[in-house]
Amino acid sequence: MDVRVGAGRVREGLRTVARLLRRAGARLAWQYPRRGRTGWRRWVLSWRQWLGLLAYALIGLVGVTGIAYAMTDVPTNLNTFATQQDNVFYWSDGTEMARTGPVDRQAVPLSQVPVPVQWDVLAAENETFYTDDGVSPRGILRAGYEMIKGQDTQGGSTITQQYVKNVYLNQAQTLSRKITEMFIATKLDSKLSKQQILDGYLNTSWFGRGTYGIERAARAYYGVDVSQLNVSQGAFLATLLKGAGLYDPAISADNRQRAVTRWNWILDRMVVIHQLTPAQRARYKVFPDPIQPRLQGGLTGQTGYLVDLATQYVSAHSAADARRFDLGGFQIYTTFEKPRVKALAAAVKGASKGLDPAKRAADAHVAFGAATVAADGRILAVYGGPDYLQQGFDNANTSTVPVGTAFTPLVYAAGLSQGVQLQHGGPRTPVTAQTQYSGDNKVMVHTPEGPYWNRDGRIVRVANEGGRSYGPVTLHEAVVDSINGPMAQLGMDVGLAQVRTTAENFGLLPESMGDPVPTFSLGNSTPSAIRMADAYGAFAADGLHVAPYSVSRLLLGGHEVALDSPQRTQAISADVAHEIDSALADAVSSGSGQGAQIPGLRVAGKTGTMLDATSGWFVGYTGQDVTAVTMFRSDLKTGAMLPLTGVLGAPATQSTSTVPTRIWVRYTKVTAAKG
Repeated sequence: MDVRVGAGRVREGLRTVARLLRRAGARLAWQYPRRGRTGWRRWVLSWRQWLGLLAYALIGLVGVTGIAYAMTDVPTNLNTFATQQDNVFYWSDGTEMARTGPVDRQAVPLSQVPVPVQWDVLAAENETFYTDDGVSPRGILRAGYEMIKGQDTQGGSTITQQYVKNVYLNQAQTLSRKITEMFIATKLDSKLSKQQILDGYLNTSWFGRGTYGIERAARAYYGVDVSQLNVSQGAFLATLLKGAGLYDPAISADNRQRAVTRWNWILDRMVVIHQLTPAQRARYKVFPDPIQPRLQGGLTGQTGYLVDLATQYVSAHSAADARRFDLGGFQIYTTFEKPRVKALAAAVKGASKGLDPAKRAADAHVAFGAATVAADGRILAVYGGPDYLQQGFDNANTSTVPVGTAFTPLVYAAGLSQGVQLQHGGPRTPVTAQTQYSGDNKVMVHTPEGPYWNRDGRIVRVANEGGRSYGPVTLHEAVVDSINGPMAQLGMDVGLAQVRTTAENFGLLPESMGDPVPTFSLGNSTPSAIRMADAYGAFAADGLHVAPYSVSRLLLGGHEVALDSPQRTQAISADVAHEIDSALADAVSSGSGQGAQIPGLRVAGKTGTMLDATSGWFVGYTGQDVTAVTMFRSDLKTGAMLPLTGVLGAPATQSTSTVPTRIWVRYTKVTAAKG
């Protein structure tokens, strides 16, 4: 029967029902307010009237649903899958930087997917697939409930509904889309066989790592054809259907834990629905860890790191999540400046030329990371590693390297802004640049209650670099000469919780914060080079902090896509910012950072070292653009930081910040000359 004829008959039937209801409604209205009742009882409906109204509403709802169902057709055109495109990334000057795509998708017949793997998916997503009518009433009721609460709809869809969403509709979680999905799914279920629907679903679902369809997912996660998957591997792939960004173990340890939990649950469900025997289930006790993601070709040198940064930013700050982004068609205008990126890579290469692991064990596994961030938050350049295709891990964006004494300007900022509390429960006392502290070596650390005792039952004392004692020094001098004792004690006097809050106000991420012990003020935190450069930007910008960002404009098919605006906060007052800027300038002109001097330029910056020599930093600026450079060594198996002592044949007495400072100077000379 023609859909339009059917819809016409439905409408005619509804008109007849409406006439009858209008007559009933008229009688109800004629008896309202109710006769024979007095006071408030005249205005309360009788149970017959309530039943009449309920019947009226129910018939109306059924009628509207019937009309909507009759008027909903199965679309003849597929959605974005038919027009997949590359994503194009651009440099800040508008020239093309890179292209990624097309979407990794290859359809295979259902017969090539092992039956146990098919049931892995059904156990995870829709175990009643072969007996249901293509819709989930519970899912529709949940959608309505979420709409009433003013929230997005979610969950409860059958395989058929998910297939409809994948190929005919979109991923928007709205009630109207959910209802349309239900109508199309019901019609599709009567039009196609269950095998055809499952075939289409498995070939169009998103599995992460840029893959659509279970064939490409099998290759991306296990390096095999889908026909070679076993039930255990299939159970893992089924977990990804809940959201690869939450379950891909390569992304994080938390992801792996979630994946293991759901993998176990799916295999247990396979027993419940009689697709595995308990004995068969018992064979799979070890989680089938997937292989590491393959790096995309064409993203050589620093380009891959830049593309990753921009992609992460788009996913976090726009409606284009990873699933939609993988479909392509986006134009991403980044903040990266090509000349700066090239100059930064050249500076690292030039300063690290003498590395010779065969000659010196200390030169093994030495790594560098660097980033330039403008005071307005634009990430202008990064150095993520020697080559993205050789090392996908981004050293400029890692949160594993302790920042050392490059952290102390933030402690200074907290002290100048919030003052100190020298007595428990007492008032906070202001401090200034001229407030004096003891600069002696191995000075005792105090709390308002007395000396600070560590867990070993010993009083904590702070050593200065080189074991030097300075006597009484001002806080300004302590920053200039990188004296550890005063900074550690200032942090205790301000309160480590307050110092942490100040650091986070400068953009350092909570998860990168170190343990709240005296060495917290000396840099046991592990912010990335990007975050450190961004934090120092506030010193050069009158205390204004702008969150770092790597994408200035995003388009889809030539149309603007909204991006979140970078967060802007007044981290500290302009007066405090000016004092810290002055101390950083003095550190370069006459203090611990003299190696960063560049004739003719005012340089402000700070070295960063750890007493155990496990990292070296320099963070500095000549105007409004801040560059942070870090050097470190790590055990490739455990990830533990290794000492830098003796790297490049340097004497043990040489500061670990020497090479990062040298890189900073090489780079800044080039960019300052061009700028």
